[in-house]
Amino acid sequence: MRRAAASSDGLSDSDLAKKIMYHNHRKKRESMRYQIIAAEECEALAKRIEDKYPDRFSFHSSKWQKFPDGTDNIEIGGFSPHNLIAGEDVLFLASFHNNDATLSQFQVMICLLQSFIESLTVVLPYSPVGTMERVVQEGQVATAATYAHMFSSLPNCGRPTRLMVYDLHTLQNRFYLSRNAVASLQTAIPLLKERMEEAKINCVAFPDDGAAKRFAAMFEDMDIEVIVCGKTRGEGDTRYVVIQDGCAKDKRIAIVDDLVQTGGTLYETGKVLKEAGAASVNAFVTHGVFPNDSWKRFNKGGDRACFDKFWVTNSIPTVTDKLPEEDGVFEVLDLMDLIINDLDHYSGSR
Repeated sequence: MRRAAASSDGLSDSDLAKKIMYHNHRKKRESMRYQIIAAEECEALAKRIEDKYPDRFSFHSSKWQKFPDGTDNIEIGGFSPHNLIAGEDVLFLASFHNNDATLSQFQVMICLLQSFIESLTVVLPYSPVGTMERVVQEGQVATAATYAHMFSSLPNCGRPTRLMVYDLHTLQNRFYLSRNAVASLQTAIPLLKERMEEAKINCVAFPDDGAAKRFAAMFEDMDIEVIVCGKTRGEGDTRYVVIQDGCAKDKRIAIVDDLVQTGGTLYETGKVLKEAGAASVNAFVTHGVFPNDSWKRFNKGGDRACFDKFWVTNSIPTVTDKLPEEDGVFEVLDLMDLIINDLDHYSGSR
């Protein structure tokens, strides 16, 4: 029986060919050029991408204006005086921070897809409707499904629109998309892991079993312990957080979750871990929603100031641009390089 020839590093000819093919494909992806269109709140990010990768990205500023009656008066950049968009791969940086901005951005996406572009990739770091995916009584609107219908109904430019979302709150929402849009789910956990090494974090804690099932596997390559917390029912209708698995004593802990709203559960989890003897308690969320400036309660002097560090990404710039980093509690982690890596490699593998 003939054996497949082996290369000097022990690979068969077939495996070597696949490795070369993958290398060539990766190189091709990393050399793709994009024209960037950005929502007004994402223009600073777009400019930084262009400045860092000038050979690959060109940013075209758009005019997001209104007519006197409040309807949109938008002029997309890159079309005048010369059309630099047609026939190109387009990267659209989106921010759905309110309904008005969302509708405006859908109009821009439709216009781009009708402008003979080669492809459209939408980077929507935070999907604000991820928590509204079920109806418990008739008449409620599952906005996650509505947004999925809107994306799925976008015009087709010859290939589906790629929708990049970071740490989507409800993972099954990706299957709401159909036809002309495909979800590309990414994670910001690599940014946290870098900070964990710098801060000598030796334990991760999850505020509930759902977060543990979702994120625990991402830390298997690190020599750290895992703590799982959860809510238990007390007297009457009261519920409180307890440690269900793991030991916090003398540990340097990072609590991990996908998003924070008012932060009640995060605070209760941090308080329980400190009471259990943790040496340091920190928090990480990909999305700092913080409605009504609720982040102030975690700042120094606030009634929930229990964390040594509170890491969030800049997935919601309308919020994180206001976070005070000078006092050392909050630190905003930049998604830019992660976005470029995930744009090129799909799976986010490094």
